[in-house]
Amino acid sequence: MYRFLLTPRWWGINVFVVLAIPFCIFMGSWQLGRFEDRVDDHHTADRQADSARRQAAAPLADLLPVDKATVNRQATATGRYAEQLLVPDRELDGREGYYVLTMLRTGSGEALPVVRGWLPGAADPAKAPAPPSGEVTVTGALQASETPGDNGVSARGGLPAGQTAAISAASLINLVPYDVYDAYVTLNRGDSGMKAVPISETQDSGLDLKAFQNLGYTAEWFAFVGFVLFMWFRLLRREVELARDAELGLAPADEQPLADEEKEARTHPSGV
Repeated sequence: MYRFLLTPRWWGINVFVVLAIPFCIFMGSWQLGRFEDRVDDHHTADRQADSARRQAAAPLADLLPVDKATVNRQATATGRYAEQLLVPDRELDGREGYYVLTMLRTGSGEALPVVRGWLPGAADPAKAPAPPSGEVTVTGALQASETPGDNGVSARGGLPAGQTAAISAASLINLVPYDVYDAYVTLNRGDSGMKAVPISETQDSGLDLKAFQNLGYTAEWFAFVGFVLFMWFRLLRREVELARDAELGLAPADEQPLADEEKEARTHPSGV
């Protein structure tokens, strides 16, 4: 009854199943490993952020360029405040508002973007407190430049003059007449009565949409294993039922397997 398993058609089916199942298991395990790695990266980033908050503030020049080791570190810089910009569409504590971003001209000639605080409502330059005059020294959490479209950062253009969607050197260099550091600082305490902006999560720290995509791919690959086994058993059952019906003479003529004698007779007709 199971002689059909030795036919070329079933040899192909069986080889496909034997190769497909371990491949799907391997890919599912790999995607699960990627998810676990991203979760570990997220926990590591959290630990690094906690450690950074406890470390003493260091001069800005000693912490650049920003990387996973220096992001969220306390940085200090001295200079004079210059142009002020507003960053709209920033949510804090479930409320819509905007950041007040002021350029700090340092002795190096470059400017450090400083988030002095957050205000609720629509971005309004009339409500944004003017920066202190004279030379100031600021201390805050060092952040990497934002990337439009990532971590909730708006990518829309066409903003009014004096506004920017992202805090990044690539965006700010077109809005101010001097070079800008590829980093920014959020003050630990909101300036002039504004609310302090909490430290943002490190970009690519692990537990993001990509991590859950890895988890979804894991489920898909293991589901493929079940699908392959289901289809193999379904085809096997169908062949067994056809063979059984053929033995009882119940299968349609075009589906009845030929008897060995009939096959031999058709292959080698008498007299040939």
